[in-house]
Amino acid sequence: MKKDLNIKIHEITRVEGHGNIVIDIKNGRVKELKLEIIESPRFFEVMLKGRRYDEAHHIMSRICGICAVSHTSASLKAIESAMAIRISKQSALLRKLSYCGELLQSHILHIFFLVFPDLAGAGSIVGLFESHPELARTGLELKRLANEICETVSGRHIHPISLSPGGVLFTPKAADLKRLKKELNGSFDGLDRALDFILSLPVPSFSMEREFIALKDKGEYGLYGGVPFSSKLNSIKPESYTKKIKEYIVSHSSAKHARSHEGTFMVGALARVNNNFRQLSARARKAAFVAGLRPPSYNPFMNNVAQIVECLHTTEQAIDLIDSVLELGPRPEPVKKPAAYGTGIGIVEAPRGLLYHEYDINRDGVIERAECVIPTAQNLRSIEDDLRAFVPSIIDRPRNVISRSIETLVRAYDPCISCSTHIMDVSFE
Repeated sequence: MKKDLNIKIHEITRVEGHGNIVIDIKNGRVKELKLEIIESPRFFEVMLKGRRYDEAHHIMSRICGICAVSHTSASLKAIESAMAIRISKQSALLRKLSYCGELLQSHILHIFFLVFPDLAGAGSIVGLFESHPELARTGLELKRLANEICETVSGRHIHPISLSPGGVLFTPKAADLKRLKKELNGSFDGLDRALDFILSLPVPSFSMEREFIALKDKGEYGLYGGVPFSSKLNSIKPESYTKKIKEYIVSHSSAKHARSHEGTFMVGALARVNNNFRQLSARARKAAFVAGLRPPSYNPFMNNVAQIVECLHTTEQAIDLIDSVLELGPRPEPVKKPAAYGTGIGIVEAPRGLLYHEYDINRDGVIERAECVIPTAQNLRSIEDDLRAFVPSIIDRPRNVISRSIETLVRAYDPCISCSTHIMDVSFE
């Protein structure tokens, strides 16, 4: 449809910071589209300069209250890589278990508290309690359980304190791990209800071929370990990541964008499921097939379905990890000490996608340089490209439908979340 439309979206919420969207359409074509991130830079990388290596993970966990375990883990892996520290098998298992807790609580927060209220026409979790009370209670219970995993293993719900360079400072009691296992086994019904609900609603039929980048691990679904893998470039060596993936400044945003050699790419749950589908658990693969999520899936709206699939997989993984720790016999262990110094890289999959930390540490154990590549920044270009292609296809619809559709697309990426109720206010001129 040849139509002129000017859309100004002020103060996007549910992202980490503040931003605007400006879309100008002339004769049905996008003349201008900008996702303006107007939040001031936070300079976490500079904060590390001159600090001791054993302070870094506590500082970097404060980048995000949702992904604190992810930033702690990437920081610890970078430190241990630079200083030749090898952690024990028990410590590795406990770190992965804590990681499962974070991914579950992040996905559940997004799905139940931010996505489902809109899909149900409720507007917020409060409205969801009125229209779908059982679903809302399920979300709260699943979120509580995920938080309990983090607290049991890492010392508290957010900003972990037991994860440390060289190991894990606190060992959970066997009785607490067995309690978590029992509750995790009982949580599958709630996750199945979440999948049934999202499948009862239509998924917008928008698809655009793209590159997916996510960790790939030989032995398991890539979350905590593995190497970056591109659906178009294959494996990317960790030390080459910032050469293959280039961040760059755009004039309309205080946040950097990123591109690969192929151009636009996507990270996050959909990228992981596409790149690692065969390594999903049997239960998670079955859910993906039922949902119509088969690789390659290029529809960004399916990212929320991919998150539920990952919740099923991660719940099973958490149960297996608990069994492995119990089989070892959980016991206190001394943390390993540094044996070298130099440059180290730590890469993990945060809930929203691949997270990269790189540090230079000198012989005194002091950090001289730090570089971090954040998942949401890597997705900003992809979000803009999707909006550029998607909005012209819906401009014949009523204004409130256009507004809601734009919200749904941006939210599908699960950008870093603030506590606001609505994602944007759209005005048409």
